[in-house]
Amino acid sequence: MPKLRFTIPAELPEPEIISPADILRSYDEGTTDLVCVLGPTASGKTRFAVALAGEFNRLCGRQRTEILSADSRQVYRGMDIGTGKDLSEYGDIPYHLIDICDAGERYNVYRYQQAFSTAWQDIRSRGNIPLLCGGTGLYIEAATCGYDFDKDHPVIPPQALPGHTFYIGTLVSREERNERIDKRLDARLEEGMVDEVKHLLDRGVSPDALIHYGLEYKFVTLHLLGALSHEQMRRQLRDSIHQFAKRQMTWFRGMERDGVTIHWVRP
Repeated sequence: MPKLRFTIPAELPEPEIISPADILRSYDEGTTDLVCVLGPTASGKTRFAVALAGEFNRLCGRQRTEILSADSRQVYRGMDIGTGKDLSEYGDIPYHLIDICDAGERYNVYRYQQAFSTAWQDIRSRGNIPLLCGGTGLYIEAATCGYDFDKDHPVIPPQALPGHTFYIGTLVSREERNERIDKRLDARLEEGMVDEVKHLLDRGVSPDALIHYGLEYKFVTLHLLGALSHEQMRRQLRDSIHQFAKRQMTWFRGMERDGVTIHWVRP
């Protein structure tokens, strides 16, 4: 079952320099069967993952890398600005596990594990390289650490999930991360995030469902319901995203304490 992790302050790890050629060699030799780029929000992980995929393709001489998302909210269609899908960043890199269910549904980690397993096996069956990218620690561990759920859920066989993941973490200081969060929040508000949430409500997605999704969808919904002014919404949302990013980093450092090796880089 998923583990509980508590907030324990930790110093930032030392950044490394990684070799895409060495990672690719380990994949082709079978000592790696998944590459995973993880990191807290606003750490540049999507851009880094796309650049790494491009480098793998250059080294291979063909389009070979496919990205799988590990983001618990990017699975929802119509939730684009608030979840930061930024699909244009992917360019010609194929991606999976984004826009796979309707806003308003209650997706869960077990469904994600099943969907990941299917996509991961399909990518490998075609001789391509699966690259997992995201910040939802529970989803990452469900994909790479083989969680067993209760007896009401069929157990996914071990061979249907990766057993040798090469983890890369995108590292930024807390100050830089918070500055990026603030700038990105203002940009998303300018881009029309409030209108996006209003459109979801107009389509019949319940306020409770949007509040359940948290962060942008929670606070913008409360604003649209009249519970928060625009400035209250922005301030409380900003502070909540700061706290969320800190919890993400705590989760990843907890993975390390459990024995996972993460190669931290400055993207």
